[in-house]
Amino acid sequence: MGWEKAYELLAEELTSKGVDLEAVKDALKAQWIETPSWGYADSGTRFKVFTQPGAAQTTEQKLQDAAEVQKYTGVAPSVALHIPWDKVDDYDALREYAEGLGLKLGAINPNLFQDDAYKLGSLCHPNPKVRRQAIDHILECVDIAEATDSDIISLWLADGTNYPGQDSFRDRMHRLLEALGEVYAAMPEPMRLLIEYKFFEPAFYHTDLGDWGTALMYAQKLGERAQVLVDLGHHPLGTNIEQIVAYLIDEGRLGGFHFNSKKFADDDLTVGSINPYELFLIFNELIDGELDPAVDMNVAYMLDQSHNVKPKIEAMIQSVVNCQVAYARALLIDRDALKNARLAGDVVLAEETMLDAFRTDVRSLLAKVRAEMGLDVDPLKAYRASGYYEKVVEERGTASADSGYPEA
Repeated sequence: MGWEKAYELLAEELTSKGVDLEAVKDALKAQWIETPSWGYADSGTRFKVFTQPGAAQTTEQKLQDAAEVQKYTGVAPSVALHIPWDKVDDYDALREYAEGLGLKLGAINPNLFQDDAYKLGSLCHPNPKVRRQAIDHILECVDIAEATDSDIISLWLADGTNYPGQDSFRDRMHRLLEALGEVYAAMPEPMRLLIEYKFFEPAFYHTDLGDWGTALMYAQKLGERAQVLVDLGHHPLGTNIEQIVAYLIDEGRLGGFHFNSKKFADDDLTVGSINPYELFLIFNELIDGELDPAVDMNVAYMLDQSHNVKPKIEAMIQSVVNCQVAYARALLIDRDALKNARLAGDVVLAEETMLDAFRTDVRSLLAKVRAEMGLDVDPLKAYRASGYYEKVVEERGTASADSGYPEA
């Protein structure tokens, strides 16, 4: 069966259920997913950087590759930058180059984990000179954000300790708050500081920003433009991430996502590759927030992935499409039926209402949306047939093994 016929049957079914199909399609067309520049470059594990033919070696090449993802998906129009990996001499020129490719430069990500000085931490380091170095680097990123028309500083700290007695927990808290306070004060409105958390690694005794509650605490101390960033790989196994999302939405502090997937820890796998039901449940909470007039949703949807064994662009297209699928399914939840089942205490019906949407094959719906957007209905197939990969392999070759980005 072709996708057009499949869509006709699906549209008939959804319309009979009272689904506003045009509203669903409009929401899917307006979806915005930011891809990471580092996801287009060579990357690796703690043991080795794995090189790939044609992988981007410059910031301009990363943007070229990101433009291909946008070309075939239509919902990935911005690219997050990482400093110093994406450091250039002229950021106005870089912004103009991105705009020429149909892209916008997105969140600016400081690097506070690669310098030798950060062995014992960056913003939490016991040495004030090291803290000064780290603060100055973030302030540099604030300047870069202004130059690139970005309104987000996305901050992840590797800070923590590995041994009991290594440092004072409370002293490190005070240092961090003081440092973040200086950064926050230097950020012009409406620029936001998104505070990411991670419960372990590379610090295995304690991590200074180890969970969402700690990140929320700092955000609340700093001000309204400080929010929490949720990375799907940064939680212990079994964590109910959708509950965290719901709480942060309710507090008005959900600032952004780093979408990826994991099997055990911070695996940075393709979005939805391990637990697509979890991704669906997260999008359900996001839509719930969007539908609540009392909630101000200003959430940056970003990918953060390390494609070591998959071709870079193909893996990125997969991730964007998986986000589209999860979002489409969550848009189809019968929220009136769900509310009534909850109020009636009908646990089975409530769950079946969720599963009915999750089990819906939305591929023809997304094909229809893409066709209406003037895109190919099958992004991955279209990209593979384009010849772009063969072209960049010939032009770029393969980078040396020590030029990729180390796994963080």
